[in-house]
Amino acid sequence: MPPQASALLFAYGTLMRGYALHDVLAGGATFLGIGSVSGRLLDLGRYPGLVDGGGRVSGEVYRLDDPELLPLLDRQEGYNFDRRRAMVTLAGGRRARAWLYRYRGPRARATLIPDGDYRRVRPAAARPATRHSPGRSPWR
Repeated sequence: MPPQASALLFAYGTLMRGYALHDVLAGGATFLGIGSVSGRLLDLGRYPGLVDGGGRVSGEVYRLDDPELLPLLDRQEGYNFDRRRAMVTLAGGRRARAWLYRYRGPRARATLIPDGDYRRVRPAAARPATRHSPGRSPWR
């Protein structure tokens, strides 16, 4: 029986490199590259939320090396976020299915991030080094 492929995760907010929650990923995931998904991005104050709608949302794609990471991320994201699989387009045009967190909470104080790029609205303080997989691409 062939080994199961590692799950992928699309991060579009505070899980990205340089943001407060990136440390949750740092020990159990490998950064693969920049990507985008279909949807709209809301600025909710301390973090963004991805919702259905026309447009593209920019983010980072990770290979989850630790199988226990998804339940940890579920708890970290909380009840206002629902984990789903979606088609992610890598910067080079290749596509793959990845987990992401869609926002399902209140929107009264949310503002739309028109270009879908959280880094432009709330730049990270620093971009720490992240394990990068220079070898085989999962995008084949």
